[in-house]
Amino acid sequence: MNVIISGSLAYDRIMNFSEKFSDHILPDKIHNLNVCFQVNGVTENYGGTAGNIAYAMNLMGETAAVSATIGSDNHKYFDWLDRNNINREGIKLIADELTAGAYITTDQTNNQITGFNPGAMKYSSKLDFTKLDPGKTLLLISPGNLDDMISYPRECKRKGIEYIFDPGQSLPMLKTTDLVEAITGCRMLIVNDYEFNLILEKTGLNKDDLMRRTAATIITYGETGSTIFSSDGKIKIPTYKARQVVDPTGAGDAYRGGFVCGMIQGKDMETCGRLGSACASFAVECNGTQVYTFSREELEKRMGQQH
Repeated sequence: MNVIISGSLAYDRIMNFSEKFSDHILPDKIHNLNVCFQVNGVTENYGGTAGNIAYAMNLMGETAAVSATIGSDNHKYFDWLDRNNINREGIKLIADELTAGAYITTDQTNNQITGFNPGAMKYSSKLDFTKLDPGKTLLLISPGNLDDMISYPRECKRKGIEYIFDPGQSLPMLKTTDLVEAITGCRMLIVNDYEFNLILEKTGLNKDDLMRRTAATIITYGETGSTIFSSDGKIKIPTYKARQVVDPTGAGDAYRGGFVCGMIQGKDMETCGRLGSACASFAVECNGTQVYTFSREELEKRMGQQH
């Protein structure tokens, strides 16, 4: 099966401030801020939904093509993708923009100030649907360029291509009509518990009405696991014991990567969910989204250690 991940590529630049933000902000001057926080260096990680999911799939022994945009500062990210044998033919270069970037500063009490520059993500990845074989293609539409998130489901339905819809952090920016249209007819909707309830609130649909619009729905609940809803009923998926929980960022993308790998391999839904859950358990052990790693033997051992 030809798997394509539509979404974002981004640099995550993480900075640590050794003091408290609050000690440097005068309460009576909050309306007129002019502050500078001297940080203890910068850690740059490779991120973005498409990159994160493709990375997880690579660790699981499967491949996917990335459909995303990247900016003029692409060289390090391209080198990283090449080193990990991740297909980048579908990545569109936007030469007059920087790659999307998150600039995250954390103080000693874990308060965060984040600036996000969408950069190249403002542009469509221009996925060429005429080159796709409908019977052999699965498209995972994850958070990225909003126009792509709206138009790609339409193209999939027009061409008879199966797709997974993963709206994630883009939910607040999607119009209700576009959101309902994208969900309707997808092979799978995958969201966390907060996002699922946000969809219900945003659309006015009830739980049953929403789930009838898709062949399957996965709701993740963080450390308490996930649940798969389909015509076969409800399947609860456990979590697996990580050596330590350092940073949950990117665990959802790891789950998606593991789950899709199970689908490619023809596994049943429960096994797909367990593979996703196990993959996510490794992701939380590290700071950064494409930092963790594991072998096939380590994965199998982890799957025997559920909570």
